[in-house]
Amino acid sequence: MTDNNTKQKNALVTGATSGIGRAIALRLLADGYFVYGIGRSEAAAIEDPHFAMLRVDLRDTDSVVAAVKPIASDLSLLVNAAGVAYYGPHDTIAPDAIAEMVSVNVTAPMVLSSLLLPALRACEGTILNVSSVTARRGNNTHGCAYGATKAAMTNFSESLFEECRKHGVRIITLHPDLTDTNLYRNADFAPREEPDFRLTADEVADCAMQALSARSGMVMTDITVRPQRNGIRRKGKDDGQ
Repeated sequence: MTDNNTKQKNALVTGATSGIGRAIALRLLADGYFVYGIGRSEAAAIEDPHFAMLRVDLRDTDSVVAAVKPIASDLSLLVNAAGVAYYGPHDTIAPDAIAEMVSVNVTAPMVLSSLLLPALRACEGTILNVSSVTARRGNNTHGCAYGATKAAMTNFSESLFEECRKHGVRIITLHPDLTDTNLYRNADFAPREEPDFRLTADEVADCAMQALSARSGMVMTDITVRPQRNGIRRKGKDDGQ
């Protein structure tokens, strides 16, 4: 079996311009990868000669396919880190917001995985999916649709591993809890600022790199990382507004 260290180190990272995706992209660059980063804004691109920005809207499947097909055969790692969330009672979530969550959180990772699997089988590569602890919860009040999309991603990841493991393809799923990113921009709450109540994107990226550095023949398929304490702050009210 091919050793991990001898594989071509080209990665595709979605959500590479912010949050967990950006933190993972920076770790991969430091580890010697050439990183293709998918994001909507070139202004937020990582300034590194081994980083190439792909300005793609993950809601547009045709654009995703057109952008990735030319590089698909060169990749050994896919990181699906892009994510979007809208929170509130379900009847207050606009139809366009529901469609966006499904497109970005579910459809795009499935499409990208399909496009890249031939190359990943050939090099015994890896898919790393950033899901959420909400995927494991049966009670996601005020986040029903978001939780459902993450449950879909986790279920897809688990099934894909069973399908691809005989080909040496590793499927890793991260389940981070409250993390200090802009995921909560469409919510009336955010992680509390005390370190015990939130994770940082760098901490989640560290977990990702630990899983990616595992020896050939061993896979960390399911990783959950959580802050020690549980709590949120309400925007406005807890900010003194």
